Amino acid sequence: MSNGAGIQELMAAETRASQIVAEARIARGDRMKQAKADAQELINSYRSEKQQEFNNTVLAAGGSGGSASAKLQAETSEEISAMRGQFQKNQQKAIDVLLSKCCEVSLEVPTARVRSTQKMYG
Repeated sequence: MSNGAGIQELMAAETRASQIVAEARIARGDRMKQAKADAQELINSYRSEKQQEFNNTVLAAGGSGGSASAKLQAETSEEISAMRGQFQKNQQKAIDVLLSKCCEVSLEVPTARVRSTQKMYG
């Protein structure tokens, strides 16, 4: 009977060990979740602090930035109109170059091709 009792004791110890491991895994998962929540809270506070600094800087620099936005919009419109002008100016030249390259057919056989053909059938 001592063998049976020893086996029973060993199985009970193994069960306790697996329970301890499972509890440790659960605790580790809980610690990871808590660390993630703490990190997110820290990130949010840092983000709000920096956003407030930015807002203060914008207000100190002269308001909501509407004039800067209008200036940027005007510059963008000027650049777009300049690009459209360049497109209209160079459109026909580009078409001519593309058509000349597409329609240009060379009927000469390269000398390397001639030599390789001669070697094959030579």
